[in-house]
Amino acid sequence: MKSQSTSLALRRFVAYFVLILLTFLSLFPFFILIINSTRGHAEIQKGFSAVPGVFFVQNLVKMMSNDNNPVVPALINSIFVSFMSAVLTTYFSSMTAYGIYMYRFKGRKFSFRFILAVMMVPAQVSTLGFIKLITKLGMLDTLAALYIPSIAAPIVFFYIYQAMESTLPYSIVEAARVDGCNEFRTFNTIVLQMMKPSIAVQAIFAFVSSWNNYFVPQLVISSKEKKTIPILIAQLRNADYQKFDMGQVYMMITLAIVPLIIVYLFLSRSIISGATAGGVKE
Repeated sequence: MKSQSTSLALRRFVAYFVLILLTFLSLFPFFILIINSTRGHAEIQKGFSAVPGVFFVQNLVKMMSNDNNPVVPALINSIFVSFMSAVLTTYFSSMTAYGIYMYRFKGRKFSFRFILAVMMVPAQVSTLGFIKLITKLGMLDTLAALYIPSIAAPIVFFYIYQAMESTLPYSIVEAARVDGCNEFRTFNTIVLQMMKPSIAVQAIFAFVSSWNNYFVPQLVISSKEKKTIPILIAQLRNADYQKFDMGQVYMMITLAIVPLIIVYLFLSRSIISGATAGGVKE
C-alpha cells in the first residue's frame, strides 16, 4: 500500500509539473508581448526585460496617430469580416452536414467523399482561379470577398458531420416531421440547438482563422480604409528603417489579440463541451 501511494504521489507530481510547464510556455509569449508594448524601440533592441517600460501611452498615441496605418478602421474591418466568416462557415457547413447526414439520396456517398477530397486541396492552389472569379463578380477590393467564400468550409463540414453522427438521433428529426415541422424550422430550432457546443467550437476556430488571415486580404484588398489588422502589422514591420518602430508593432499586436480573448471568454464554456461531444455514442 505504501509503495502504491508513493507511486501515485510521484505520478501526480510529474503530471502537475508538466501542466505547469506547458502553461508557462503557453503564457510566456503573451507576457513578452505585453511587456514590449510598454517599452520603446531602443529598449526593445537591447534585448529581453521582464520589467515593464514607461512608453505604453506613447506607443499607443503613435500607433493611433499614424495616418498610413489606420488602426481603428482596420480593427472594425477585421471584427466584421471575422464575425461574418464565423457565422457563414458554421451555419452553412452545419446545413450541408445535416443534409448529407439526414437524407438518403443517390450520390450521397459521392458528395461526402468529394467534399473530403476538396478538403485536401491547399488554398494556395486555387488562388489564381479565386482572384479571376471575384474580379468577374466585381468583388475585388471589397470586404465581401473575404467572408463570402467561407460559406464553403470542408473542414468545418467534416467536424460537424462527425458530431451529428454522435449526438443527433434520427428519432428527434422524425418526431419533428410527424408534428408537422418543416425542414428549415427543424434545422434552425432543433438541430442547431442540439449542435450548439460543436458549432461554438468551430465558430471560435473560424473567427481566429479569419482574424489571422493575411494571405487572401493582401491579394484582394488595395484600399487603405478596407485593410485588416494583419496587413497593417506587416506594413509596420516592412517600414523604412527611419520609420520602423518596434514599440508600435508590439502595441498593434497586443491590440489585435484583445478581440480574440473576448471571443474566447464568451465561448470558453462551449469549448470543452463541444470538444467532448460525441465521445460516447449511444
